[in-house]
Amino acid sequence: MRNIDSPEWEIRCDLAAAYRLIAHFGMDDLIYTHLSARLPGKEDRFLLNRYGMMFDEITASSLVVVDPDGHALEKEQASEINSAGFTIHSAVHMNRADAHCVMHTHTLAGMAVAAQDQGLLPLNQTSMELYGRIAYHDFEGIADDLDERERLARDLGEKEVMILKHHGLLAIGRTVAEAFHNLYYLEQSCRIQIAATQGGQKITLPPDEVVAHTVAQSNGYRESKSYGSRTWAALKRRLDRISPDYAT
Repeated sequence: MRNIDSPEWEIRCDLAAAYRLIAHFGMDDLIYTHLSARLPGKEDRFLLNRYGMMFDEITASSLVVVDPDGHALEKEQASEINSAGFTIHSAVHMNRADAHCVMHTHTLAGMAVAAQDQGLLPLNQTSMELYGRIAYHDFEGIADDLDERERLARDLGEKEVMILKHHGLLAIGRTVAEAFHNLYYLEQSCRIQIAATQGGQKITLPPDEVVAHTVAQSNGYRESKSYGSRTWAALKRRLDRISPDYAT
């Protein structure tokens, strides 16, 4: 493999770690879905997983560099990526300068909430922190139509997370750490909602003023550039113990 400079290698290690952690927390879907990251100093170059690898197999060196349409830059790697799967990611990367990392999943809880008419409810302090920050995108079929990118970008707007109706979840971040933090807690919020409603029990929603207060409380730390970094450092220490080859 070609020589890789230090900033790119750091991004590769973080993205590979995210793939492993998505698998660790049961948020993967066999070989499908993607996590992508923008290469530092190269606004139109992105890292993507090799198509056919399980998320717990991904390593820093196995990630492929692709262009905005998801085509591998190295000809010999063209058959190793699923360019159609990059449609959603390219829609976000090319329309949001702050979207240095984009994560998309097909989890049971995420897809279940994506099929519910009311969307994500503020049932818990975790989901309350996301209240008003969630975008929604209507299902248009399998996302391999490049024309859909404009509508994906429009629906996401300036938000950090999105529920793709009848499809799954999406989160972005200024760093891999931030994107993972956003996705993890969006997933947890969906799991809480499914658990709270699965038996047909009557649920209660907090007063609007309490939700608004919780949102205000979370604003400060969410806007910090170090948002999610402490958790991310702890998660990588876990990987260093149980799956250290992610950084190879």
